[in-house]
Amino acid sequence: MTGSDASPSFRLAYVPGVTPSKWVRIWHERLPDVPLSLVPASPDEIYELLRAGDVDAGFVRLPVDQEDLSAIPLYTETTVVVVPKDHIVAAVEQISPGDLDDDIVLHPLDDPLDWEKLPGRHALERPATTADAVELVAAGIGVVLVPQSLARLHHRKDLTYRTVTDTPESRVALAWPEDRTTDLVEDFIGIVRGRTVNSTRGRGAAPAADQQKSRSGAKSAPRKGDAGGGARRKPAAGKTGGRTAGKNPRSGGSGGGAKGGPKGGAKGGKPRRHG
Repeated sequence: MTGSDASPSFRLAYVPGVTPSKWVRIWHERLPDVPLSLVPASPDEIYELLRAGDVDAGFVRLPVDQEDLSAIPLYTETTVVVVPKDHIVAAVEQISPGDLDDDIVLHPLDDPLDWEKLPGRHALERPATTADAVELVAAGIGVVLVPQSLARLHHRKDLTYRTVTDTPESRVALAWPEDRTTDLVEDFIGIVRGRTVNSTRGRGAAPAADQQKSRSGAKSAPRKGDAGGGARRKPAAGKTGGRTAGKNPRSGGSGGGAKGGPKGGAKGGKPRRHG
């Protein structure tokens, strides 16, 4: 973490299909004085931007195999097939890969899904991009399997999509250069992880460390609160009556005796004084 490197603005890249608006809104609420700029990028381009320092962080699709980048997985997307509205699979809510055996399944070069074996019949050529593949689907040349967010991104009135079970799924992650984990990056990590504004700014492992402290240091807590809360921390096992009885004579209050409970009051001293 390099707090001194914090820049006056935050640059966030994202690949097609990812919608960062929710996190951007929270950023503006929590850090209104730090402008956040969005940078759309292709799946290949985003890594160049991260390495060159042109952006501070970016939403990417896993896997991230670059050793110089850190990444936090965020969510997994459903895989769907994009088909013409009059296609037979449009009549059901979900299908299996075997239902596409008779279809030409297009395989774009920027496909984010890691296939061991692509379903259906394969086209002679691979489209350059998912957008190109969707255009071919609209032309009646085949179908294409994509993460659901990409199906929404390339939505057309003459096309629809259906869930496909038992297929690879795309996982979205937040990535940033490992050697540039600035305070602003830590702030954004806290936002995407859902930390509240009252947490320790979401930086580093501070929240986790605090939780571990509270578990392992439970015995030390009474020492901090002896002045005001020590007696209140151990009210059980009959000790409350003894402590209350010891304090009441100094304060002269009889209400404290009642608080200590009937047993503490009876055994603590009144019968002995009058007996």
